[in-house]
Amino acid sequence: MKQHIEALVFASPQAIPLTEIKSVLDEALQADVPEDDILSAITDITAQYKAEGYAFELVEIAGGYQFLTKGAYHNTIAIHLKQTTKKRLSQAALETLALVAYKQPVSKPELEEIRGVNCDYALQKLLEKELVTIAGRSEGPGRPLLYATSEKFMDYLGINSLTDLPKPKDFREVENSVGEVPNIEEFTPAEQPPPTPDE
Repeated sequence: MKQHIEALVFASPQAIPLTEIKSVLDEALQADVPEDDILSAITDITAQYKAEGYAFELVEIAGGYQFLTKGAYHNTIAIHLKQTTKKRLSQAALETLALVAYKQPVSKPELEEIRGVNCDYALQKLLEKELVTIAGRSEGPGRPLLYATSEKFMDYLGINSLTDLPKPKDFREVENSVGEVPNIEEFTPAEQPPPTPDE
């Protein structure tokens, strides 16, 4: 029974309550498993993982049981999380994300038509980072998947809703400041700029 309980706690995305453990065990073992037996097994598991050879332990938390890393390793986990969140999106992923944000819901063929390149990898990365979600299927030929931004996307940008995104009219072309403006003599006749009012 211990292994069944360990597997349940390990596989559960959040703390799993005793009632849920019992319900699953009753069906899996095809028997009415007494709660006392389950609690006894949980006590054994808790004692087992308190040993120094394990980096995690079984903890009673939020009305259930969950495996958590021990305090001695919190700094290591924090560094990992910090490094993970620092990873920047590639230019391709940023372009794809911007298109999804402004065109959503949008299909991959539409994205690829606009960008002119394959968007498989960029979309995969955005889905992995949970910045984009699948919002259904298009009614068009082949019924391709439709993509839209997620709640995490708004958290990422620090906005409350999609209406807070800058409007296209808010963008202006950044002036090119690299190098110097050539003298008029350097233009060919066809490229001569129009005369200024002073001329």
